[in-house]
Amino acid sequence: MPLESRNVTPEMSSTVRQLRAPSRSIAPQTRSEGGHRRYSRYQLRIAARARELVDQSTAIEAACRIVILEDQLEDAQRINEQLRAERGKPQPHTSA
Repeated sequence: MPLESRNVTPEMSSTVRQLRAPSRSIAPQTRSEGGHRRYSRYQLRIAARARELVDQSTAIEAACRIVILEDQLEDAQRINEQLRAERGKPQPHTSA
């Protein structure tokens, strides 16, 4: 369920501002019918990770790239695990 910007805790506010910055946006935003910005928990998690990197003196552009690459790596590892699991299963026999 997406969170609206008015429901974000103070600890998350700088992360949300980071999401809003158009030139720095790593997560597209949607708006509620009332015009409030809405972010998914996934988007907030990604922004929080970027914020961690920036807090460690990583440039914002580099932090965004790192977060994107980490996310892509996680997806690739998940897909590899699925493929390995499928290979381990016996192949279904078809009647001819």
